[in-house]
Amino acid sequence: MTYDVFGVGNAIMDLQVRCDDAFLARHGIDKGIMTLVDETRQKSILEALADHQVHYCSGGSAANTIVGIADMGGRAAYACKTGEDSFGRRYLEEMQELGIRIEIPQEPGQTGTCVVLITPDAQRTMLTNLGISATLEPHDLVESEIARAKYLYVEGYLFAGGPTKDAAMKAIELARSNGVRVALTVSDPFLIDICRDHFLELIRGPVDLLFCNEQEARALTGLEDPIDCAREIHRHCENVALTLGKKGSIIMHQQEVLPIEGVAVDAVDTTGAGDMYAAGVLYGITNGLSWQQAGHLGSHAAARVVSQMGARLPAPLSRADIEDLLA
Repeated sequence: MTYDVFGVGNAIMDLQVRCDDAFLARHGIDKGIMTLVDETRQKSILEALADHQVHYCSGGSAANTIVGIADMGGRAAYACKTGEDSFGRRYLEEMQELGIRIEIPQEPGQTGTCVVLITPDAQRTMLTNLGISATLEPHDLVESEIARAKYLYVEGYLFAGGPTKDAAMKAIELARSNGVRVALTVSDPFLIDICRDHFLELIRGPVDLLFCNEQEARALTGLEDPIDCAREIHRHCENVALTLGKKGSIIMHQQEVLPIEGVAVDAVDTTGAGDMYAAGVLYGITNGLSWQQAGHLGSHAAARVVSQMGARLPAPLSRADIEDLLA
C-alpha cells in the first residue's frame, strides 16, 4: 500500500483542561505558548487540576495532522516513540483504530504528555513533558515505510532535541533518496530562536513545502507584511503555506500568491488548528485537488476543529463531505 503521507514526530498524550487566567497566573505559566517541563513540574500541575475535568486524546503536532489526513480518507503512517505504560497502549490503540500504521514498538519508559490549558478566550497554553518521545533516533526509522509515501511530514519540535533532530534529518535523507517529497512545519515560534539557521538551510535545500504561521514567517525572514514573508520564503522553497489565524492563509505555488479565505466560527479551543490546516492541504495535494482547493479544505477543517474541544475533527469527512465543502 502507498501512503499519502508518512509523518515523523512526537507521541504525546494530550490532557485538555479548561481553566481561567487566574490559574495560569497562580502557577507562573506563560499564556499562549508551549513550554517544555520536567516530570516533577508536570505532576504538580496535574495535581493542581485534580478538580477539573480532563479530556484525553493521543496527539503531538505531526500526529494531529496525520490523524486529520486519516479522518479525511487518506492513507497515513507515523514514526514515533511510546512507552510501555497505559498512555502508550492507549496511544497505539487509537492510531490503529484510525488505520494509521506505526512500526516502532513500545519501549520501557513514560509516554510523553501535554497538558493543554484552555482559557475562556479559546487560547491554549501547553505544558509538554516529552517522556520517551525525546529518545526517537535514526535507527528507529524504517526506510521501506518512508519510501511508500508521496510526502514525508516532519514536525519542527523534533529539532529541539539531539536524538530527535538526528531522526528528523535521517527521515528527510531517506525521503529524498527514495523520491519522496518533504514537508516541514515550523511548529512553534520559540523554535525560531534556537533553530532559525537550520530551518533556513532546510528551506533552501530538501524541503518542498513549508508550513508556518505569521509570527514564525516574520521571525524567519525579518520582514513584516505576510505576503512579503511568503514571497521571500518562496524564493527558496517550492511551496509555502502561511496561516493567518481567522484571516485565512496564503499559499505560494509556482510563483503565484493564492489567498485562502478564513472561515467564520465561534472559537472554543484553538488547539490543533494549524495541524488540521496542514492535514487538509496535504490530503488535498496527494488526492488530486489543486493547491487552491487544498487550501480551502485546510481552512474549513481548521475551523471545524476550533469550534469544539480537542485537536480532532468532530467526525470523519467522506469524499462527498469534502466535495460539498469545496463547492
